[in-house]
Amino acid sequence: FQNNHIKTSRYNILTFLPVNLFEQFQRVANAYFLFLLILQLIPEISSLSWFTTIVPLVMVFTITAVKDATDDCFRHKSDNQVNNRQVEVLVDGKLQNAKWMNIKPGDIIKVENNTFVAADLLLLSSSEPHGLCYIETAELDGETNLKVRQALPVTSELGADMRKLAEFDGVVVCEPPNNKLDKFIGVLFWKNNRYSLNNEKMLLRGCVLRNTNWCFGMVIFAGPDTKLMQNSGRTKFKRTSIDRLMNTLVLWIFGFLVCMGIILAIGSSIWEHQFGAHFRIYLSWNEVVDSSVFSGFLTFWSYIIILNSVVPISLYVSVEVIRLGHSHFINCDLKMYYPKKDTPAEVRTTTLNEELGQIEYIFSDKTGTITQNIMTFNKCSINGKTYGDVYDELGRKTEVNEKTVPVDFSFNPLADKKFQFYDHSLLESIKLEDPMVYEFFRLLSLCHTVMPEEKKSGELIYQVQSPDEGALVTAARNFGFIFKSRTPDTITVEEMGKLVTYQLLAILDFNNIRKRMSVIVQTPDGQIKLYCKGADTILFERLHPSNEELMSLTSDHLEEFAGEGLRTLALAYKNLTEEHFKEWFTILQEANTSFPAAYEEIERDMMLLGATAIEDKLQEGVTETIASLSLANIKIWILTGDKQETAMNVGYSCHILTDTMNEIFIVAGHTVTEVREELRKVKEHLFGQSKDLSNGHASCEKKQESKQSSVLEEIVDGDYALVINGHSLAHALEADLENEFLDVACMCKTVICCRVTPLQKAQVVELVKKHRNAVTLAIGDGANDISMIKSAHIGVGISGEEGMQAVLASDYSFAQFRYLKRLLLVHGRWSYFRMCKFLCYFFYKNIAFTLVHFWFGFFCGFSAQTVYDPWFITLFNIVYTSLPVLAMGLFDQDVNEQNSMAYGKLYELGQLNLLFNKRKFFICIAHGIYTSFALFFIPYGAFYNTAGEDGKHIADYQSFAVTMATSLVIIVSVQIVLDTSYWTAINRFFILGSIAVYFAILFAMHSNGIFGIFPNHFPFVGNARISLGQISVWLVILLTTVVSVMPVIIFRFLKEDLHPTLTDKVRKLQRARRKQKPLQRHMRRVSRTTSRRSAYAFSHQEGFGELITSGKNM
Repeated sequence: FQNNHIKTSRYNILTFLPVNLFEQFQRVANAYFLFLLILQLIPEISSLSWFTTIVPLVMVFTITAVKDATDDCFRHKSDNQVNNRQVEVLVDGKLQNAKWMNIKPGDIIKVENNTFVAADLLLLSSSEPHGLCYIETAELDGETNLKVRQALPVTSELGADMRKLAEFDGVVVCEPPNNKLDKFIGVLFWKNNRYSLNNEKMLLRGCVLRNTNWCFGMVIFAGPDTKLMQNSGRTKFKRTSIDRLMNTLVLWIFGFLVCMGIILAIGSSIWEHQFGAHFRIYLSWNEVVDSSVFSGFLTFWSYIIILNSVVPISLYVSVEVIRLGHSHFINCDLKMYYPKKDTPAEVRTTTLNEELGQIEYIFSDKTGTITQNIMTFNKCSINGKTYGDVYDELGRKTEVNEKTVPVDFSFNPLADKKFQFYDHSLLESIKLEDPMVYEFFRLLSLCHTVMPEEKKSGELIYQVQSPDEGALVTAARNFGFIFKSRTPDTITVEEMGKLVTYQLLAILDFNNIRKRMSVIVQTPDGQIKLYCKGADTILFERLHPSNEELMSLTSDHLEEFAGEGLRTLALAYKNLTEEHFKEWFTILQEANTSFPAAYEEIERDMMLLGATAIEDKLQEGVTETIASLSLANIKIWILTGDKQETAMNVGYSCHILTDTMNEIFIVAGHTVTEVREELRKVKEHLFGQSKDLSNGHASCEKKQESKQSSVLEEIVDGDYALVINGHSLAHALEADLENEFLDVACMCKTVICCRVTPLQKAQVVELVKKHRNAVTLAIGDGANDISMIKSAHIGVGISGEEGMQAVLASDYSFAQFRYLKRLLLVHGRWSYFRMCKFLCYFFYKNIAFTLVHFWFGFFCGFSAQTVYDPWFITLFNIVYTSLPVLAMGLFDQDVNEQNSMAYGKLYELGQLNLLFNKRKFFICIAHGIYTSFALFFIPYGAFYNTAGEDGKHIADYQSFAVTMATSLVIIVSVQIVLDTSYWTAINRFFILGSIAVYFAILFAMHSNGIFGIFPNHFPFVGNARISLGQISVWLVILLTTVVSVMPVIIFRFLKEDLHPTLTDKVRKLQRARRKQKPLQRHMRRVSRTTSRRSAYAFSHQEGFGELITSGKNM
């Protein structure tokens, strides 16, 4: 058996070096540089010092290793915190403190109220009657409502008797470890008896014990075997699409390098065969090479070394520096800082920043991510009158703001201080003793399954099965109808300061089919009443005909509430005679299992009281964020452990679902055949409706490896949404159905997956990654989101109410969902834009720099002679051109942050990968080849058989090298000026400073002084002063620069003028507005008509009604 030790880190002290090196060598460029280093160690072919390769290579490895080690240290720290938590274990009849990691299967442990369960336990006994206990499973499925677990009657008798517990010698035979959170199959053999075990007898790791003083359990699964860890998924090594493309490009470049080497080697062999014998006398060879073929072979490897600067190691050093810079910008962005919790945005994986600019699919958790999981009683309708709106002095409806004065509940000492209501007229109606208002709140205080808990301090705490019930009971409490206590037979309510005890005669419990709940109570004066609350569509069918007018009025109010995104319930009551009740109760007892039919019998001809409107509080800015991301063509899927009704309500609240949609498809089949048939019908419906294929929001794209190649798109006219349940999704994710499910899902604008397990979340993400070749992002806040966060290309953790597990597993973290908009549309888009510009420029300048050696090879007898001063070759990428391109990679921006968020379409450049792809790469290569051609042949033609101003010959090798080197530095500096879109003081300083440093170093290295100290290392003595002192040389440099950059200037001018992109248009608008006062933009509030939605977001199972009336929980 596994012990309870968990591990989410990737390395340890022994495995760090080999595993990290293995991961780094997965980058083809690193293997390529290692190969070059080996070549440079061979003196017969090396024309450059091996120091030029090994120093930057070690630097790249070290920087990456330190970064990876730092990231993993955080994971180790998190693991240690969890593994070293304390728990009480029964050892030799005594409770002893032990660390979580030392627990093993078979141990009996004690769990106390409000503490986490350490492992998967079989519940043996608890402090509650009949071995009951209450748990919260937010870490597992995102739900904060309480669930009930009950021990076997035979083990519940063990209680807290240490002797009996120590003597417990039962044997459990069960299923092997698996990831199914809602299923457990096992058998307990004890005292020659056999007892069946199911999920209701289990406490899973990650649950929190609530409303139960203590419980004892036997460890069944520990550590990696627990269902929580089985759902967590493995930590994966993530690389960006640009990294993967770079691997391909490096292979192509190496192939290009080999081709050039072969051409020059063949030339060398021919030249050596025809002319080599005449020149060997001048070469200081220890051993003469007579074979022209072998000479060509050695020349091939020499040129491979010389031309390797096409992909210099400094490229990868610069990439890491730029990524660290982008990470720093995110970490320090005050607009993503959440002051209430003192939580800044944090980059936890620094190598993925540019991929933030390419996201196509977002997979989001619901509870704690989109919503706050806080329900508030916002409005109500009582007897045809609405309450909850706020009006100004002129009687006009106004929005609630910070200055709005809330209702004063100081008259009620037991009022919940967190509850706020702004319509003072409702309190006035209470004070006027309006009988319908009294009856309304009396219903709310009686018709529920809430468990009260009174602290020693007198504080009243409600343990609720769902936040909806809590909001309604709390509203009644604040308005003077305080639910105080309950027994299996009574409910005690304090009504306006007076204690009233009602006899509880029956609870007609909620379920998914009934969509309503009723209680039948007897008042102290003997009157019997039925109180009912439920979905309005269900309740209105069961009203007395005399309610027609009130029902019409209330229906209008419900439409208004629903239009504001509120969740509604209708309330009704019925007076019963004692004879009627007794007759019905007899029928109920005889019905035995057919309760629904008996319930229908009594829930008829009810009188309408009114309706409630509850707000499922979204996190601030969620609706605006989702709208902006949708405009950027990012598809948002909600993957939640909550039930279908709750998820759809939230979908409506944040406008992912709207009533303007053509259709909302619900897939809820329980078998493979049912799911296949439902998906087939959805597909038929979609294609049946497809008349006009020119427009539409919903699309299914079958993308090939390159997004630039032809893309097959099936476009469906209209907006559609797909809602699928967890049990249906399990079948839809099977191999023979997954493609059909994905096709249907991609045709829909919105997808909501309900009742999904953590592993199913990861499987959905993997499905889209695998078949859509799209960049994915997963965002969540709980342990149940870890697996999808690890599976997605980008994982974002929200430091919310459910702990820090999601944050620790994530690549990026912040405190609020709304910051995702800025992360993607500003930081992500800029990071992608900057990285692409950096790579295009870097490849261009290095091709231009390196290919001059190729052209020179035809004029130097293919001798592998370098055309530049060796020191220039060493310093070109490290000193002369490194800082300007770094500044562009760190600070450049095509449009400012306001326009980045205002024009979502700009984001599509990254999704379609238009700024750096294979086509762009070949354009950069062609541009570099053209520049290298001009760079070599213009000075060569100008210097050919030419005399200087003093009459001396200037066509010597050293003057030629200095002229070309100076031209190159000026050309690449002019090119970066043309490429830079956003100027800062740093850009200007680096560009001018790099040119100044070039000339300073050039004159210093060509000076007499340094030649006197190191005569063997600085042979170009005095050349810079002589060459650059002549006007003809400067004219050659000017001509070379003009010929190199003029085509670029002309092309860009014509392109922007004749075929401007959206970016060009926005930049033009931005320039036009720069001198004007920025226009205030007010987002118009959209008033939408929407179908009413029941606020009955109870747990998936039936309510606690049967449990309450049985008395087991009392």
